[in-house]
Amino acid sequence: MIALATAPATSRTAAELLDQLGGIPPERVLVQPSPGHATEQDLIRLRDQEDRLCELVDGVLVEKGMGYYESRVAGVLFFFLETFLGKHDLGVVSGADGTVRLMPGLVRIPDLAFVSWERLPGHEIPSEPIPDLIPNLAVEVLSVSNTKREIDRKIGEYFHVGVQLVWVIDPPTRTAEVYTGPDQCTELTEKQSLKGGAVVPGFSLSLRRLFNRADCLRGS
Repeated sequence: MIALATAPATSRTAAELLDQLGGIPPERVLVQPSPGHATEQDLIRLRDQEDRLCELVDGVLVEKGMGYYESRVAGVLFFFLETFLGKHDLGVVSGADGTVRLMPGLVRIPDLAFVSWERLPGHEIPSEPIPDLIPNLAVEVLSVSNTKREIDRKIGEYFHVGVQLVWVIDPPTRTAEVYTGPDQCTELTEKQSLKGGAVVPGFSLSLRRLFNRADCLRGS
């Protein structure tokens, strides 16, 4: 069972803390404020004053790890999904700096997220820096600093709070994993397509087209 972040970190050593966070590299963990004592205000301050994107997990600020190419993959996917939603008014999509509060003490930043109008009362876009907002679809684009246990933990958290669909995209292998539940995964090759199913009805994008566009290949 994947542990959920619901309480401050209780690790006694740096190794225990990194293990609790999914074995992530130490350079992604901020030591000021001290781990276990960070707050949402610290997260907002770092974003506004230092332009650093962090998630808040167990009272620890964890810096987002995304390289240039991974950000391009996320941006291309955003483009295709936003274009689709421009023709099919199902909801809104946010990009790789769309911070959301999944539960008290747990703030995540999916690399891309879709939220249906049903989850946005009055069709109003949240104006607060960290809204209480549960996406219907959450997307994670893997970077070299991500670990499998970190991503597994995120997947467990997403479904625990009500996310319906998770896509985990792996640029080096040009593959993806589609989760319809924490333990329900389908692996896709670049010959196959990401499909919105009942979450984003009608949306379909081949992985080959996604990666070719990210690579700036003509005809993609």
